[in-house]
Amino acid sequence: MISRRDFLQTTMAAAALYGGSGFGNWGRLAAQQSLTQSKLLEFDTFGNVSLIHVTDIHAQMKPIFFREPEINIGVGGNRGQVPHVTGADFRKLYGINDGSASAYALTYDDFSSLAKGYGRVGGLDRVATVINHIRAERPDALLLDGGDTWHGSYTCHKTAGQDMVNVMNALRPDAMTFHWEFTLGSERVNEIVEGLPFAALGQNIFDSEWDEPTDMFPPYKFFETGGVKVAVIGQAFPYMPIANPGWMFPEYAFGIRDENMQAMVDEVRANGADLVVCLSHNGFDVDKQMAGIVTGIDVILSGHTHDALPEPVLVEKTIIVASGSNGKFVSRVDLDVRNGQMMGFRHKLIPIFSDVIEPDAEVAKVIDAQRAPYETELREVIGRTAEDQTLYRRGNFNGTWDDLICNALIEERDADIALSPGVRWGPSILPGQDITREDIWNVTSMSYGEVYRTEMTGEFLHVVLEDVADNLFNPDPYYQQGGDMVRVGGLGYRIDINKPQGQRITDMTLLKTGEKIESAKSYTIAGWASVNEGTEGPQIWDVVENHIRKQGTISLDPNNSVEVIGA
Repeated sequence: MISRRDFLQTTMAAAALYGGSGFGNWGRLAAQQSLTQSKLLEFDTFGNVSLIHVTDIHAQMKPIFFREPEINIGVGGNRGQVPHVTGADFRKLYGINDGSASAYALTYDDFSSLAKGYGRVGGLDRVATVINHIRAERPDALLLDGGDTWHGSYTCHKTAGQDMVNVMNALRPDAMTFHWEFTLGSERVNEIVEGLPFAALGQNIFDSEWDEPTDMFPPYKFFETGGVKVAVIGQAFPYMPIANPGWMFPEYAFGIRDENMQAMVDEVRANGADLVVCLSHNGFDVDKQMAGIVTGIDVILSGHTHDALPEPVLVEKTIIVASGSNGKFVSRVDLDVRNGQMMGFRHKLIPIFSDVIEPDAEVAKVIDAQRAPYETELREVIGRTAEDQTLYRRGNFNGTWDDLICNALIEERDADIALSPGVRWGPSILPGQDITREDIWNVTSMSYGEVYRTEMTGEFLHVVLEDVADNLFNPDPYYQQGGDMVRVGGLGYRIDINKPQGQRITDMTLLKTGEKIESAKSYTIAGWASVNEGTEGPQIWDVVENHIRKQGTISLDPNNSVEVIGA
């Protein structure tokens, strides 16, 4: 094996040949208003293996707007480390010019004004164009899908994921792994997987009764490319029964399963693997920790936390690649693999600017065919954003989409307090833009969207907030088992992220009265996405649609109800 020092020197030299990761040049070109498809796709082919990575598409087949997070707090050893750097700090770190296309794609500042200039992002027909271009240069490039693919839209819900299956089949992936897919229910997932023309991988998907690997989801698959034997090992989201309803997939168990991962790496190496790739839905911090524990993984293609990084992160001898979400980016990684060792790499995070990249005609036809039966419903205008109002999701504590959802829960369900899950998926809406039914479903669609109305004591509410906060701010990434912090409406609180569990949340206040939340007093709570089986209530998309119709034009007050200490 090459030494860590030699590895760093080799990869840094390879990166220097291409200007870091090729991203700074893109930013300068954009600033000069010369952003073209040929410049976006420009890449000096390197080595003998090419990987193409997409992840966390969340059923977004068409171009969208998507604002990156303003707040992404790291704790423990990840405090202040990427991907927990945002805005101006992110631009400074990567040498990105303010107002450039890269600033628009990767940071949140001036999002609405930059969006008007640079336009929408994503669209799987544009993604297809990028993939086809890479394959033209490297015909045996491997396309790997990191999961969260068959979930997140009106048509995906109505077709139980079939629309995305059909479109992704047209892109011709070589392998994928999983997370939200399992919320279709294991029967439906099994049905789809049995018909897939590519590998469905998960070394950590076990039979729950016998705690053994399953035949449905093999741990890995071998590929021959560029004269290299490549092993791709799948790593599904480890915390399925915690973050999502376990009753929907009772025959499966998950977990990180480091020991089994190490066994799989050793097994593929013993069977002649020259390059070991982990196709992961762990989340970036978990992938970093795993890379420091499991030896022999060359590349981790990271998913789940929606991070988009213009350069891979190196942990020991493993490079970790983060490719964003919602079809906004495609990562290309070229590798020089010789004598069973990775000698160097070249990487580019390719932004999918929808107005710049020509759509692939064949994939566009497939997309249109999936949407055609639903176009009338999708296009119906429900309301509009005010001229100074952007709707976005992402950030550890609140986004304006979530504020709107919480307002709808309180008003439509006559509640004191609203709880909305801290999920990361969902496109953005610009000021003065129509809000369609499709837009509402893009931020609410799931298979357990019932809105509950219940009573909780102040003490129990505190326990709920503390539990979710520990999922986010536990200093050990392996205990970070959910998304972002639960969104709240009608409630204010103070959180010290450096305190231990049970001591982070203080000063809970009922906003409509300004009174402190009393431990023994009961409050009416409205929420949705309960993991409990048999939850009853109207669907969240109907509740939000009714609220928006009544409001007409959406204008939200600034949300300063959460005071964060220690960030």
